Amino acid sequence: MICSTLRRVGHMHIYLVRKASSVSKGHHQQTVGSRPAASEFAARGASGNVLELLGKSYPQDNYSNLSRKVLSRVGRNLHNQQHHPLWLIKERVKEHFYQQYVGRFGTPLFSVYDDLSPVVTIWQNFDSLLIPADHPSRKKGDNYYVNGTHMLRAHTSAHQWDLLHAGLDAFLVVGDVYRRDQIDSQHYPVFHQLEGVRLFSKHELFTGIKDGESLQLFEQSSRSAYKQETHTMEATKLVEFDLKQTLTRLVTHLFGDGLDIRWVDCYFPFTHPSFEMEINFHGEWLEVLGCGVMEQQLVNSAGAQDQIGWAFGLGLERLAMILYDIPDIRLFWSEDERFLKQFRVSDINQKVKFQPLSKYPAVINDISFWLPSENYTENDFYDLVRTIGGDLVEKVELIDKFEHPKVLIQA
Repeated sequence: MICSTLRRVGHMHIYLVRKASSVSKGHHQQTVGSRPAASEFAARGASGNVLELLGKSYPQDNYSNLSRKVLSRVGRNLHNQQHHPLWLIKERVKEHFYQQYVGRFGTPLFSVYDDLSPVVTIWQNFDSLLIPADHPSRKKGDNYYVNGTHMLRAHTSAHQWDLLHAGLDAFLVVGDVYRRDQIDSQHYPVFHQLEGVRLFSKHELFTGIKDGESLQLFEQSSRSAYKQETHTMEATKLVEFDLKQTLTRLVTHLFGDGLDIRWVDCYFPFTHPSFEMEINFHGEWLEVLGCGVMEQQLVNSAGAQDQIGWAFGLGLERLAMILYDIPDIRLFWSEDERFLKQFRVSDINQKVKFQPLSKYPAVINDISFWLPSENYTENDFYDLVRTIGGDLVEKVELIDKFEHPKVLIQA
């Protein structure tokens, strides 16, 4: 009998979700790509299966949570596609660093790495950066895990330790990064970051400073809001000054002179002190990057014990959306010629203002569904929507939720 299947349920939840799709008469569909087949849903790893990714094989286990939609983005490398808006931003940053920072022999001081594999070990992504084992950023609900030992990098900082360990002391890393996230015009599970690192020896940092030969990089003291326990205040302030000057020159190069900039104290596990840079653009304060003095424990573990340094990271999509007036992050994945041709410019510094492709409004649908009793996160639903609806879905918004106060028991 049916009633015999109604066993005790502790809580019953229902969610009402509003989904907006920017597609009318086929116009926006051409812009952001065609709808994937339902067979593309959820490439969840099962024990015993093997995933082939970028020429390597990875055994699947109960930690694997890659969706086919996300896997289809691996290897696209939008930042390396000539005349793509993300490529333009990357090239402008590279040009600036190549011209402004030159080594002793006339060669660029900063080396650039923009083709490193996005598949990294969990150690590279978290442990190498001093991120605690219980830190919420490690959650399976927020990351794309290949298996229990590998993942798609959540930030380009995952390569920081390896490059320092190889002996590099000034470099930029550019690449695609992956995070499970909400669905709206500002968020996408794949985006692109540019990371910068520079280390200084005692001689490099204090050259030109009065009585610089008597100053030291390191001391044993206590940590404060202004410095690490192993850094002298003089060294910390000089590194901080160089970092802020470097980034101020960079955003001035990108946005032009007369830009209002402010620095906001913040926290990152791998830098201290840490800051976010905000710019006043068209009357609105916008956060554009994060940075700080590198944790000396990280630098020491990579074999650069006699140096001190800074690091910064910025989102290419964030800058491109501001600079080119691109309203929706999905557009960066478009293969529509009407979008791409707007960025085929003869000069990478040429100003471009994005011209919208469709005048038709969004189509809004409301749906409701029962939630599983356990092991559910909102990012699971977002992955499902992205896999079935593809880039046609512009935004998913929770508008109501209901929990039944009564308990159903077996009849």
